[in-house]
Amino acid sequence: MARQVADAVESLVALWTGAAEAVTPRLSSHQLKALTAVRRRAELNLTTLAETLGIALPAASRLCDRLEAAGLLERVTHPRNRRELQLRVTPQGRRALAEIAERRSASLAGVLAAMTPAQRAALEHGLHAFRAARAVQPDGEA
Repeated sequence: MARQVADAVESLVALWTGAAEAVTPRLSSHQLKALTAVRRRAELNLTTLAETLGIALPAASRLCDRLEAAGLLERVTHPRNRRELQLRVTPQGRRALAEIAERRSASLAGVLAAMTPAQRAALEHGLHAFRAARAVQPDGEA
């Protein structure tokens, strides 16, 4: 059973990452994580982004350099602290994130449409059971 779930997760990951790879400019998983983190937190700075992603500050800076060069991210002076820079997703970055979300939803909808109603119901039931079982597991034991 664990092997079947692992195979299903691999298929889902391929579907999920394929949506990000289909947008222009093409986004790596790290770039997508960074852009998503900045969109979720309005006043994110470079240090906090590095901590959020679990990467070193120089790596986060290079990542932001690439996103900025692609027009997806901008660094602006913090309104209350002129010595600090804030990261912001640009309108182009928001469009890229929206396109990725739309592609992901369409891909998932296509897979779900190929399933019978009974299969979809069984999947829903199984996912609920999985989340419930995972919720009672101590961290790191799943």
